[in-house]
This record gives sequence, C-alpha cells and structure tokens, in this order.
Amino acid sequence: MTSTPYSASGAVPKPGRGAGDSGPRITRLETFSTPLVGFVRLTTEDGAQGWGQVSTYNADITAQVFHRQIAPWALGRGVDALEAIVDEIPEREHKYPGTYLMRALAGLDTAAWDWRGKVAGQPVAALLGGSAGEIRAYASSMRRDITPESEAERMLRLQGEQGFDAFKVRVGAECGRDVDEWPGRTEAILPAMRRALGPDAALLADANSGFSPARAIEVGHRLEAEGFEHFEEPCRYWKLEETAEVTRALDLDVAGGEQDWDLESWQRMIALGAVDILQPDILYLGGMTRAMQVARMGAAAGLPVTPHAANLSLVTLFTMHLMRALPQPGRYLEFSIEGPDYYPWQDALFVESPYAIDAGRVRVTEAPGWGVEIAPDWLAQSTHQTSEADI
Repeated sequence: MTSTPYSASGAVPKPGRGAGDSGPRITRLETFSTPLVGFVRLTTEDGAQGWGQVSTYNADITAQVFHRQIAPWALGRGVDALEAIVDEIPEREHKYPGTYLMRALAGLDTAAWDWRGKVAGQPVAALLGGSAGEIRAYASSMRRDITPESEAERMLRLQGEQGFDAFKVRVGAECGRDVDEWPGRTEAILPAMRRALGPDAALLADANSGFSPARAIEVGHRLEAEGFEHFEEPCRYWKLEETAEVTRALDLDVAGGEQDWDLESWQRMIALGAVDILQPDILYLGGMTRAMQVARMGAAAGLPVTPHAANLSLVTLFTMHLMRALPQPGRYLEFSIEGPDYYPWQDALFVESPYAIDAGRVRVTEAPGWGVEIAPDWLAQSTHQTSEADI
C-alpha cells in the first residue's frame, strides 16, 4: 500500500525536504499489524533501518491511520528532522486530532529513534542523555477478576521468585462510578496485600477512573492507613478538577496522565496541581520525543515521571530507555506480571525477550537502538503494508 496525503483543499504535496532537514531521507515506511499489535519499520535511502511500534489494541486501525496521515508527511524528509516532523504532523492533520493520530505517530517516532541508535551504535537511552543500566520495577497486576487472597498469594510468590519489592493492585472497577468490582473487594485487598508482603514492601493502587472524589478520598485514607504510597487515576481522568480535589485531600502521592495525548492537557494538569506523579504512556502520547517534552514540563514543576506501560510489547522496553534518561524519574518502572493466560498475544513477538527480572530490576543493555529483534515468524503472519517515497 502506498499512501498519499489528504488535505481539505485537495492539494497533495510531494514528499521532500523541509526546512532544517538533514541526514538520509526516509524512503520507506512499513507496518506489520494484527488487531492487537503493530510494528513499524523505517528505511532510509542508504538502506539503514529502525523498528518502532504503534500502540497496542486496534493496531490494525492505527496502521491505516499511519499510512494515510503519518507516512505521507515523513517520506522524503531527512531522518535527522524527526523532532520537527513530530511537531508538524499534528498541525498538518489539525482537522483530525485525537488518540489514533498520536498512536500512529508513535510508530514513526520510535522507529526513528531505533534507526538513530543503530547508526550511532548506542542505546536510545544514551541518545536521550541517559545511559544503559538497571531500573527498579514494580509488579503490576492488570486483574480485577481475582480475590484479594489469590492476588496477595501471587504477589508473595513473585517477591520470592523474582525479588520484586514494589507491587500494584487494582481497586474499584474501571470507570466504575463508585461501584466496586464486587462488594467489599477494595476494602479487603488493601490489608491483604500489606499482611502478605510485609511492612517494607512498596504498595501501589490503581482505580482506573473508578471513583467520585468523595469515594476516592475515602479509599485514599484507607490506602494511607495501610502504608500505600501511590494512588493512580482515582477519578475520571478527563475531569482534572476531580483528581485535583483528591490530591489536595491526601498525603500519599496521586498519579495520572496515562490516557492523555494532548500536550495542552498536560500543561493544564501540571498548572492545576492535579497529580503528584506524571504517567505518560509513550505510545498513547505519540512517541519518545513528545514523552520527553512532558518529562521536561514535569521537571520544571518538580514532578517525577513514572510512565504507564501496561504490557510486554515494545512499550515497556521504550519506557525502560526513557526511565534511564528522565530529568526527574519516578521510583520505579511499571512491569506487567500478566502471562499467556491474560495476554496470549505477547508470546513470540521477539527473537529474544528483552524482559528479564533479576532482584526486582530490569536492565537496559548497551545494544544499539532498542536492542531487540522482532520475530520473523510473527511478522510473516501479520498484515504488511508499505508506503514509499517517489524520490
């Protein structure tokens, strides 16, 4: 598939260099997608390549957006102009703002960073001003269909087997309007976690927009009583004033931002003092370039960044590199503990998994770029589409 850009005037610009472009030109952009996962391969005129990813879920739709609204503005441009391209595309596509555009833009951005790392012979973390090395991780549960006792048991097992010392559980129900997953589950899981994991474990809770401010404050005080240190997305994320009310009322850290893709929303969130911890998702937000913009906004306001990374596609690897370079990193990396029974599509994505937990930590290697290779067998079973520059 070769895409051409659409504009309201009907004009179709020819791909070419923009102001300040330098370096090899982008000549081919490919997507390899399923409904759940989509990878991007960027090729420049000298044959060098980089791999990236559009956001998970509805990735097949995002791939269409990528070829229609992202690729045409990047093809023929110098890869060194990535930051300018990332700034320009939302304006070129200003009639179509929203999450799909950003989820697609992330594929271009992350592929270009891999290209840069491979050409420079350095990990992306180093290109961002950081370094390879270890990161403390927290064991992140994605499940609400689990009893407090069973959740505590599996966290205790992970503590012994993989050395995690930080753990996150789900409370309330996703967008639950104060209705719990089942009656009493939230009140039961908090003391169950503390009893099972001991007084020194770092405990976190995620409400996924489940509560009104009043109920969130009530749950927050229960969290404080059990020594939890992080309360994520307590209220409807699109109602920043609600979250700000909860943040003002509690002593523990309130976190949020995973859903937010608009940089103006991030500025408003920070100005309101809506959260204590910023949680951008690299693939929801539009890539590493925009994630670093949010991180710099946060650092200027004295706010740490603990990014959202809810699965073991490439998003957690991207986040590992980002964490090694943040101006004000949070205390830990989110690391999903869900296996094939919950995320069967995670299996067989890579030739060798980049995710090894040792003593509750993961490591960013010195390998160039992202340091990972997509599995050829997975690629062979995906839907492949190509956009190429006529240069």
